[in-house]
Amino acid sequence: MTVSVGSGGGTAALSDTELAEYEQEKPARRLRPALDLVISVWCAVVSVGVLLQVFFPLSAGTQYYLVIFLAAVLPITLLCYRGWKVPAFLNPFKGRTHDDPGVLDWALALISLLVCLYPLLDFDGFLERRQAPTSTDVLIGGLLLLLLLEACRRTTGWVLPVFSLLFVAYAYYGGYLPYTWSLAHQGFNFDAIIAQFTMGTAGFYGTPLGVAASYIVLFTIYGAVLDYSGAGKFFIDLSFAAFKRSKAAPGRTVTLAGFLLGSVSGSGTATAVSLGTVSWPILRRAGYPAEPAGGMLAAAGIGAILSPPTLGAAAFIIAEFLQVSYLTVLGFAVIPTILYYLGILLAIEIDARRHGTTAAEPSTLSARKLLLRFSYHFLSLFVIIGFMAVDVPPFKAVVYAVLLQIALSFLDREHRLTPGPLFKALAQGTRSVLPVAATCATAGVIVAVTTQTGLGLNLAEIIVEAGRGVTDNPTVVLILTVALSAIAVLILGLAVPVTASFIIAAVIIAPALVQLGVTPAEAYMFIFYYAVLSEVSPPTALAAVATSAITGGRTMATMWQAWKYTLPAFLVPFAFVLTENGAHLLGQGSFVGMVWTLAVSMLAVAALAVVTGGWILVATSWVERALCVPAALLLLYLAPVTIAVGIGLLLVAVVINLVRRQRQAGLPEGSVTP
Repeated sequence: MTVSVGSGGGTAALSDTELAEYEQEKPARRLRPALDLVISVWCAVVSVGVLLQVFFPLSAGTQYYLVIFLAAVLPITLLCYRGWKVPAFLNPFKGRTHDDPGVLDWALALISLLVCLYPLLDFDGFLERRQAPTSTDVLIGGLLLLLLLEACRRTTGWVLPVFSLLFVAYAYYGGYLPYTWSLAHQGFNFDAIIAQFTMGTAGFYGTPLGVAASYIVLFTIYGAVLDYSGAGKFFIDLSFAAFKRSKAAPGRTVTLAGFLLGSVSGSGTATAVSLGTVSWPILRRAGYPAEPAGGMLAAAGIGAILSPPTLGAAAFIIAEFLQVSYLTVLGFAVIPTILYYLGILLAIEIDARRHGTTAAEPSTLSARKLLLRFSYHFLSLFVIIGFMAVDVPPFKAVVYAVLLQIALSFLDREHRLTPGPLFKALAQGTRSVLPVAATCATAGVIVAVTTQTGLGLNLAEIIVEAGRGVTDNPTVVLILTVALSAIAVLILGLAVPVTASFIIAAVIIAPALVQLGVTPAEAYMFIFYYAVLSEVSPPTALAAVATSAITGGRTMATMWQAWKYTLPAFLVPFAFVLTENGAHLLGQGSFVGMVWTLAVSMLAVAALAVVTGGWILVATSWVERALCVPAALLLLYLAPVTIAVGIGLLLVAVVINLVRRQRQAGLPEGSVTP
């Protein structure tokens, strides 16, 4: 099952409604076959160039490569994504079945190509003029800013471009603010601002675009190669075959399939849509109502981008910000991943009992036969982890994995990556990164202004002072700051993609947390989780919107069901930053410390499942659920006293539920039921 996340190309058999819902996230055009082929050739060439760059880097340096990369992807983005509505006479190619670019789109694409290539005319001179840019430099830089804002608007909507323009205005007008204000700075003219964007290493060609051009695009190519070689189909078939005889088997299947399929997709919403089109009929036959099924699909979809071995695009940026290996970031995510999926599985077990679901057995090979025949699809994933474990850079490891997967594809006659399918996979790899590249380059505006004006430190001070305005207690100040930060990231994530919301929050909110004693690793992982969780947070929750379109459930009810399944992921990150032992949850500290904090956190997740699911041995009353709320919070504080009290409250809830179960069964109190 394939869902195209770029333009053109074949998609899965989605209904018009489902496709429309999905394309709200990535509104790509549906192009004429001839034009689609031309763009596919361009994208395939870009993919080949990206792969070659890993082993044969350009001698002129990283920034030179980023200029070329942006020149390659920006024009295609403007052609592949819908722009402004124009009169029909300006769009002679527009027809009933296709949505081709018009004259204005072609003009913008051509201008963007010329503007992006301008620095290459005299690259060394271009960089040397940073302190005194010429009028041509400023004009070209201004045009590039406008084109990037338009590309970002087309791929992700208005919010990030508006944010970026506000930051540009702040850089220009901040010097007019009263000097006593925390946000005041010396002020910069337009020449200095544009020079910071185009000639420095903190603007368009900064860390965000660098990560997109050197890490993310390689993983999107790898994901496309996996998909076209049949790995996506194998992962779903294996998941359906793994669980057959349990009432909770359909839900477990969805969870496992989401985890495996997410390694191919790399997008939470795309994974949820792909999974939903296959598994919703099975969930429906098993007795799942539309809303819980949609919530489960959304939770399973975003789980993959919270989990090793791939994580989301923001994880590569975390590695760059912290100056650590990507494998280290994977280590941060191991225990939170266990807790996330434990929460989902417990919710599935409870829902299976509440809704009276039945086992569903799709016709497929047994799990053993599937593994014997197709388990080689796991090898390339293991290769990535193995190479990174011996200090091979991730961008090289993923290229080795791509080459291995291409070779392994010839073990399956139906999915051999002969030149035709391989060409499609390479083209899809670059197409998938277009929205991310536009977002990352535009986010460079925010990073550049924050660096140039010192805004990050100033805002951090304001956030901290807001907490201190309520109390002088350091613990309460930290709690308030963390709560405000979580709300801010969620609100930001409601309107912009995960990568963009993470970058903005990382440069603005992370310094506030660090100022209060939180380590950078804890701060960035906290922000990362909340940026991802915005995809299942009301009132937008793109993943839940997409799955509700598939199941036919009410959209808002599906959002709340998704929130129920993912609740542990909302609360566990607080333990990263609020507790002394929270670092153990990120794989830091002693092994014993990691084991006991994991065990205690698992109890907390179980208590949360009782709160949201309303079930222990039988349906709970309000008393048991009321006891489990403080139990979960106290357990997550990870201090000896709070753990003891939390376990005590949880035991009381279990005993009360056991007594109620005995009464409902008509057994004498004190007897033991099997």
